[in-house]
Amino acid sequence: MIDISVEKVALLLIIAVLVLGPTKLPEYARKLGRLIRELRRMASGAQEKLRQELGPEFEDIDWRKMDPRQYDPRRIIREALLEDEPLPEPVVPTQAQTPGQPPARPVVRLAAGQKAPFDDEST
Repeated sequence: MIDISVEKVALLLIIAVLVLGPTKLPEYARKLGRLIRELRRMASGAQEKLRQELGPEFEDIDWRKMDPRQYDPRRIIREALLEDEPLPEPVVPTQAQTPGQPPARPVVRLAAGQKAPFDDEST
């Protein structure tokens, strides 16, 4: 969250006392407290609404794994190199005929110096 040391908080309090004065400081402290409570209430309401709208299938997701700050390329490479599983065989695409389409024509190689066919109607 917010990383503020004790010294910084003390310095802010001293500045607040000097700027606001002892008469207005309690009033502004109450306003600040109300503002923080309201922000927390709105944040928890937004979290609850998000949980309701996403549904139960998203409740058990570990969101920390999705945090981009957890990305460590060295760890990913190390895990990939230490895997004992064999690599999957490459998939060779096949020309499957779909219903309603004419069968695929075989590829014809042109002889040296032969011009490629040109279709006037398609261009």
